[in-house]
Amino acid sequence: MKKPSTTYVCQQCGATSPKWLGKCPSCGQWNTYNEELVQTTDRIRSASGIGGRTVNRAVHISEIQTRDVTRINTNNNEFNRVLGGGIVPGSVILIGGEPGIGKSTLSLQIALNIPQKTLYVSGEESASQIKLRADRLKATTDTCLILCEVTVENIIPQIRENNPGLVIIDSIQTLRTDSVESSPGTVTQIRECADLLIRHAKENNVPIILIGHINKDGNIAGPKILEHMVDTVLQFEGDSSHVYRVLRGIKNRFGTTSEMGIFEMLGDGLREVSNPGELLLHKHDGNTSGVSVAVAVEGLRPFAVEIQSLVSTAAYGVPQRSTTGFDQKRLNMLLAVLERRAGFRLGTKDVFLNIAGGIKIIDPAMDLAVMVAVLSSDLDISIDAKTCFAGEVGLTGEIRPVNRVEQRISEAEKLGFERIVISSGHRKNTSILHVSTIEIVHCGKIEEVFRLLFARSR
Repeated sequence: MKKPSTTYVCQQCGATSPKWLGKCPSCGQWNTYNEELVQTTDRIRSASGIGGRTVNRAVHISEIQTRDVTRINTNNNEFNRVLGGGIVPGSVILIGGEPGIGKSTLSLQIALNIPQKTLYVSGEESASQIKLRADRLKATTDTCLILCEVTVENIIPQIRENNPGLVIIDSIQTLRTDSVESSPGTVTQIRECADLLIRHAKENNVPIILIGHINKDGNIAGPKILEHMVDTVLQFEGDSSHVYRVLRGIKNRFGTTSEMGIFEMLGDGLREVSNPGELLLHKHDGNTSGVSVAVAVEGLRPFAVEIQSLVSTAAYGVPQRSTTGFDQKRLNMLLAVLERRAGFRLGTKDVFLNIAGGIKIIDPAMDLAVMVAVLSSDLDISIDAKTCFAGEVGLTGEIRPVNRVEQRISEAEKLGFERIVISSGHRKNTSILHVSTIEIVHCGKIEEVFRLLFARSR
């Protein structure tokens, strides 16, 4: 057996060096190198109980036999939506998010509601603490096993002995392996522990959910290679001051990454939000300026969101640009288009933008509603509460067509809107006019929208 040697590992990016360095040449961070012991592969495998390597041979693609994979239903429609229909057997899912956002609550709810036997491994809480949370979630199942352990060499035998249909690890940063002489949470420990668990999942066709912490930059803590090793990476987002939580797919080998699941944090756990449009819209009287409604689409789901804007004279000389739930750089671009193409002088004014509900939406179709909200606040003219918008705005001021416009119109009609403003590029799609009773207004330039909404009021 080869004697273990020491090396220096960057705790930020995982780069290695035979000697200590003040600045990492890979990520550029300072004072991130720690000394760690490097063990041989044979010792790591013997410690984990994994056998020797098998030799595979190359085969023609026509010889490969495919079979239909039956996904595991988690009895959580929002979670299934993000995964693409359920959990694929043998897959490894990584869930990341800020502290206190609800990662452990979501994972425990899945473990308690799934029909198969589950093994919930916790390295952060005791069994009594987990039982208290389960009582708060009003759990009635008895198929969930609880294991409070941090050593991988003790966890894998428990998985083999109980043969669960799903394993949940809370969290990957608390695990350690005896084959690596370093503290839990270091780059080497996270990489080796994840490798052992992923290898066991693939060899035994057992799905595993890993909960991961995030660093101050908002990225999942540990080496970046961890996200490449797993099959699916999910990000649990939300504002602690709001009750809504959003689950997004960052990477998914078995489905799309454009889907989004919305939850509401209540006293008895996370509740699925099947129709977010009805909850994210505020019932106002229509006399408030700076408020507009956009019909956005995340994945295959359309929903309406309320956009609030406030434009005021800059009090300190330098105008502020502040956004919540919307890309600030895109707001700056839209404001430049308003000044250049529509003649509005906003360079000396503060502009604040907020997406109601505390969620973050990434959809270019919100551009038109954002610009309308800014103009409404600047002119102090309210917008009809029965009017919504769906259109992308280009640098020349044109309103560009958006995808899934039929679903957007249907959602607006279902929510009770009487008029929707879209791009004139959708005129060719005459099927929309025949199936909808809502008034559809086509506009090609931002100036046309301005004349439509504000010309009569000035």
